Amino acid sequence: MTVGIQPRTITVPKRLLLGPGPSELDPEVARALSLPSLGHLDPAMVEIMQDIKRLLQYTFVTRNEATLAVSGTGTSAMETALANVIEPGDKVLVGIMGYFGDRLAQITAKLGGQVIRVEAEWGKAIDPDMIIARIKEVTPQVVCLVHAETSTGVVQPEIEHISSAAHEVGAVLVVDTVTSLGGQPVKVDDWGIDVCYSAGQKCIGAPSGLSPITFGELALDKINKRTTPVSSFYLDLNLLRNYWDSQQYHHTISAPLVYALHTALDKIQQEGLENRWKRHEINQRAFLAGVEALSLDLLAEKDHRLNTLITIKTTEDIAERTIRQELLNDYSIEVGGGIGPFQGKLLRIGLMGYGSRREFIIQLLAALESILRKHGRPVPEGCSVAAAMKVYETAL
Repeated sequence: MTVGIQPRTITVPKRLLLGPGPSELDPEVARALSLPSLGHLDPAMVEIMQDIKRLLQYTFVTRNEATLAVSGTGTSAMETALANVIEPGDKVLVGIMGYFGDRLAQITAKLGGQVIRVEAEWGKAIDPDMIIARIKEVTPQVVCLVHAETSTGVVQPEIEHISSAAHEVGAVLVVDTVTSLGGQPVKVDDWGIDVCYSAGQKCIGAPSGLSPITFGELALDKINKRTTPVSSFYLDLNLLRNYWDSQQYHHTISAPLVYALHTALDKIQQEGLENRWKRHEINQRAFLAGVEALSLDLLAEKDHRLNTLITIKTTEDIAERTIRQELLNDYSIEVGGGIGPFQGKLLRIGLMGYGSRREFIIQLLAALESILRKHGRPVPEGCSVAAAMKVYETAL
């Protein structure tokens, strides 16, 4: 007699996701994941995908026709951007101020590009004048920058001026907005960005698995004039565009992820980009006021801090791992730790999309304050929440 296997139900703990990604899901986005599935070429699916394209153009602030979402995480969008515009032997200037700038350089090298590194100390932005000077000196075919460095919480300033310098030498500008798109200003057309990519699970507020990307005319011209084929079938832009625009089979896109991304992007449009950027900015200021009241030090300099991801230095008396474990175990709040040279030395707090809300910030500050007091820090009771609330009162 065959004994059947007893069914098992997956048990998932409820967490408040305030790390560097994925971010907390709006309940409407979560509900979209449970809608009935459709085939990847179903006319109803095609209609939804076309609406996603329009909503992405709104979110990127671009008129680019070559705008879509790549199946995969932010790294798939990064590799799509690079694989299509870089040919073997191209000189590629890469701005590096953290982990993801270095990843751009690594992928460029795998594609056969000649990597020219322009670097800043982790935790600092790159001096735009230094980038511009190197562009004029080496005349690259491609320039790559990270707008929002997830590893350090730093935003790169003066993208539009760097773009002008790149275009003067005929270079294509590729910009990573994985941790900024939908959370703070990104203006693809106004800034002269030729290729811009992001990820669904950060400020956009969708699950991981679909990653927005847009290509402008200069980038498309370089792609069309390639003398070597794109090294990837899955990430070939022309094949992807044929799928999105002409319904020529390429791969089986995930229907639930499409529904969720559409819902998240629609929420962005409903809120309005300016309002959304302002919400993230106010919540960042409130959280920073609470952090200052707790006498915690920040990594990123004042003028170059992201509104969407805050990096807090930890000290030897209370280890980063201890704080993160107690937040998770005692308060069900997930935050990120440091990576690279900041492993074990940094908390990375994501206030992105639906996660950038007053009630979540107050909840996190109260939990941090309790943990610090437990470990002997002389923190006045209620000081962080009071400091944050003062910001909210003046922001109304």
